[in-house]
Amino acid sequence: MSYQRELQKIREEIKDYLPDEIQIQKIEFEGPEVAVYSAGNSGDGDSELIGHSDILKELAKKMRKRVVIRWNVDKRMDPADTEKYIKNLVGEEAEISGIEFDHTRGEVIIESGKPGIVIGKKGVNLKEIRANTFWQPRTIRTPPLDSRTIQLIRGMLAKERQTQKDILLRIGKRIHRPVVFKDLTIRMTSLGGFREVGRSCILMQTKDSNILIDCGLNVGNPHDRFPHFDVPEFSIRDLDAVIISHSHLDHCGLVPFLYKYGYRGPTYSTLPTRNLSTMLQLDFVQICEKEGTTPPYSKRDVKTTVLHTIPLSWGKVTDIAPDIKLTLHNSGHILGSSMVHLHFGKGGYNFVYTGDFKFQKTRLLERANIKFPRVESLLVESTYGGPQDRIPSRRESEQELRQIVNATIKRGGKVLIPVLAVGRAQELIIVLEEFISKGMIEQVPVFLDGLISEATAIHTANPDYLSSDLREKILHQGKNPFLSDFFTTVNTHEERLDVQKGGPCIILATSGMLIGGPSVQYLRGLADDENSSLIFVSYQVSGTLGNRIQRGFREFQYVDAKGRTQLVKMNLKVFTLEAFSGHSSRSQISQFLRRIQPRPKLIMTNHGEESKCISLSTMIHKKLRKSTKSPKNLETVLLK
Repeated sequence: MSYQRELQKIREEIKDYLPDEIQIQKIEFEGPEVAVYSAGNSGDGDSELIGHSDILKELAKKMRKRVVIRWNVDKRMDPADTEKYIKNLVGEEAEISGIEFDHTRGEVIIESGKPGIVIGKKGVNLKEIRANTFWQPRTIRTPPLDSRTIQLIRGMLAKERQTQKDILLRIGKRIHRPVVFKDLTIRMTSLGGFREVGRSCILMQTKDSNILIDCGLNVGNPHDRFPHFDVPEFSIRDLDAVIISHSHLDHCGLVPFLYKYGYRGPTYSTLPTRNLSTMLQLDFVQICEKEGTTPPYSKRDVKTTVLHTIPLSWGKVTDIAPDIKLTLHNSGHILGSSMVHLHFGKGGYNFVYTGDFKFQKTRLLERANIKFPRVESLLVESTYGGPQDRIPSRRESEQELRQIVNATIKRGGKVLIPVLAVGRAQELIIVLEEFISKGMIEQVPVFLDGLISEATAIHTANPDYLSSDLREKILHQGKNPFLSDFFTTVNTHEERLDVQKGGPCIILATSGMLIGGPSVQYLRGLADDENSSLIFVSYQVSGTLGNRIQRGFREFQYVDAKGRTQLVKMNLKVFTLEAFSGHSSRSQISQFLRRIQPRPKLIMTNHGEESKCISLSTMIHKKLRKSTKSPKNLETVLLK
């Protein structure tokens, strides 16, 4: 069956289901969505379709596809009149900050400080807007902190509406093509991140489809930086989709590289992951250029990635290939991070990839999801999967952090905390804000250096992805720790020197593994000060300076601005607080595996040092009596 015949079949199915008075102009596949365009020449039919959203819900459920309604251009109200109508309808209390129109998709995007008011009780205002303007309303929250990244992405998408529509139509044809092979076989090939941490990349293949889950860089090992794209199984030309679990560079850092070399298919992730990934990818290119190394892709390739990215919400089932459906679920690791659930064939097989996950509620995020419709096989991370990886409780670590900070300040020293810009930085901002506001530590300046402030601004734009407690504080109690006056952003070399010359303070600086960035500059300046303290709060990949210091090294080489190499000896005190990590401990992984519903038949391990992947796999086999496997890089596992 050809694509056109498949489309015709779906058209007939939709027309047979809808009431006769609803006249359809056209039906298109726009990426994973089936877009139904009303002819606009039957007012009663349009009103019925608008007033009964259950029609579309039932249709989507019946067809097992995402169905959206759009109205003919001639039917839509003039944009200027539509803007006036919306503002009059919702009133000034909605705090509307901007209204944009996407003419290619018939959407009106309403940005406001209080989107709940725009939506109205049980969505009444959105129904009114649809019924009276024939634009499809979409609400977004005005972030309390301006994000350059979000503004850049919105500006780019606004200019490229037609390009993006053409991309979606092309992607739609590929997704909804007919299945050729009726017998289902599934192969998983490990291209990176197996028995190691870094360059996570997994190739999932059926006879009809090829899917890539994550496409990352090895940040700690420049010799094995890229995934194994040279294997015969991998072909950019045959790739149907890329799925990104979260925005750390070891999972998303090489996606623009695929577009540089000709990939033109979709990338799926949550909206926060798209925004944070774009921020980190652009920063990576800039760092490469500053260091005089050739980046593996350009800023133009990052833009191409954005145009091809299709943001998904957690829990929404989406077709991504003719025989594969995708659902993302919260993984509790960082903002927008997701577990990946793939449904193959018509109920033939289900695979779940945890990605990096935290099976514990934190101040920032809810704990990882444990409920899935079906799970035959599970791929679980092993970062802290070793028998010695016993992480203290968060309460103990917060108490220890308080003691270290107070002791350091009392000595007249400075506290340097290298952090990843996304995740640990925001967790610590919340903790430090509480410590200072409650008088639990002395009020000293807290400096944020690197991309921390930009990443935090993206967090403020996505409160729905934060923990329920934090969301309640921000949205209903007006207590937003990210807006506290306790924090000062540092941007320049001169400002960093002023911080180092000044009095006691706390410094949160990137990179979290001391592989470059301002954290290394601060360490160089504070290394000789025995009154100061260095605190590690995130995982230190083998081969990084952070990992060497953790293992007891007390000197390192530093290349200054003039290219001269200096040997720096360290006298400051060094601490590690594991409980702030966004990864699950061995016991948390075990709890997750005991509570996941339903129980998988096969459990595989990845994303951990070789010994930890093997040890965790052995423990699962012995204690949970499950079939287990710890694949190596370049290994192919036949799942079905």
